[in-house]
Amino acid sequence: MKKHSLEFEKPLLDLEKQLEEIVKSSHDSDLDFSTEIKAIEKKIEQTKRHVYSDLSPWQKVQLSRHPNRPYSLDYIGRIFSDFEELHGDRSFKDDSAIVGGVARFEGASVMIIAQQKGRNTEDNLKRNFGCPNPEGYRKALRLMNLADKFGLPIISIVDTPGAFPGIGAEERHVAEAIAVNLREMASIKVPIVALVIGEGGSGGALGVAVANKVLILENAYYSVISPEGCAAILWKDRAFSSNAAEALKLDASELLKLGIVDEVIPEPIGGAHRNWDLTSVSIRESIASNLSELSVLSATKLVDQRYDKFRKMGEFTEN
Repeated sequence: MKKHSLEFEKPLLDLEKQLEEIVKSSHDSDLDFSTEIKAIEKKIEQTKRHVYSDLSPWQKVQLSRHPNRPYSLDYIGRIFSDFEELHGDRSFKDDSAIVGGVARFEGASVMIIAQQKGRNTEDNLKRNFGCPNPEGYRKALRLMNLADKFGLPIISIVDTPGAFPGIGAEERHVAEAIAVNLREMASIKVPIVALVIGEGGSGGALGVAVANKVLILENAYYSVISPEGCAAILWKDRAFSSNAAEALKLDASELLKLGIVDEVIPEPIGGAHRNWDLTSVSIRESIASNLSELSVLSATKLVDQRYDKFRKMGEFTEN
């Protein structure tokens, strides 16, 4: 996979290139560069901690979109076994922006619903850049109802800029499809755990995330609107995206304080894209812990807990 770097990551990338060159020179010659290699490795660790220790909300948004960041299928392959993808909404067609199916987790069967982005142009066109159409949400609901029927816990993986806003999606009633999902997920009688791994954009994310437990990776975000969209509305200029990201309180730590999410899953230093396997281990442990907690609740308790959780969000007054 081609290496990409964000603007604030460039000092680290330069050091990593130096290390690669010295290691290559060491292999190509009989000279001992071990001292230099150790010095650069130490410098890399120091720089890594400095660069990533105090990221702004906007920088975290950039990390959540990093091209090398693991996507849903990358995690599914590392965390679950025997994944069998199920296709179609039984009404219009299959939507590849949402994948779903049954799998095994910790020896038990679960239902997975996941939003999936593409790695290259061809794959992005297939996955619609991770922006689901209405048939994607209807497929997700079909699979969730199947899970409800057979008593399978639901794991929902969120990673989308938002639902697709095209004419076709509007003609096929994307807003109605999301609204139906919100209503129906509220009454599903099996445990639902939602995990935000990258972007959690507006109703496009919420349409598969009405869950008993909402988890989020450290450098992911979850918001009613993208920073760029907010900046375009409030400041009439996308150049104010960093200001919007701060005002929206969309990063994981703020979401935890506000009670929007239940747990922040730590990422390796530098972000999930630097160590897919270690991130997967952290996610596995978190899902296992939360499913264990929910497994002792009755169907009625699960529905009530989910309802109360979302009713408590936000502040409002009644006249």
